[in-house]
Amino acid sequence: MSEHLLAGNGVALVRERALAAQVQQGLERLYHLDRVADVDPYVAEADGGERESLLVREADDGALELSLRLPRLAPGNGTLDGLCQIIEGVSHFVYVTHHASGGRSVTQLELELQAEIDKFVLLLGTTVSPVGESAALRQRLFGDVTFTDEGTTEAGRRYRVANSAALRFTGRLERAYLRRNRFAELRHELRRFFRMGQEDKLRAAGMP
Repeated sequence: MSEHLLAGNGVALVRERALAAQVQQGLERLYHLDRVADVDPYVAEADGGERESLLVREADDGALELSLRLPRLAPGNGTLDGLCQIIEGVSHFVYVTHHASGGRSVTQLELELQAEIDKFVLLLGTTVSPVGESAALRQRLFGDVTFTDEGTTEAGRRYRVANSAALRFTGRLERAYLRRNRFAELRHELRRFFRMGQEDKLRAAGMP
């Protein structure tokens, strides 16, 4: 992994960097991943109004050049959207670096779908009663949503497919594992899903 960045670091992103590091640690622990690269050196501040984005470029020598652009959190405890953007960005970073270290490319749909699942799992882990609050969280993340991109665009279609697949897959997790307190099996299924490619992910979610 190249230490060269596509953009300069945002030195003042103290809260955002600390949260990004916690998210990376949580994902690596959940999925049993070895650390490929610390996310901190790759974090840069997003421009005003810009949402999170992971910029990826392949250098002439084949190394990946990355920059994770994150928006600033709102004062206080921030907002759910701000927190979700950090989780999404770090999810992309972990997914790309893990697969790149094994010589495997990934699709944008894979990235978006995995990030949706990661948001659900990490946020559910912060609730007092995961079993009781799962359905409400699923609705808030995947039901009560608006999309920035029109459904006729490539990006719009991709986000809608990822959202629908995440709603279906997390619903299956809730029915098969959460309601039955089968948490060890839940973790196993999440690790299995992480390592699937795009078609297997969609199949696991029950997409037509």
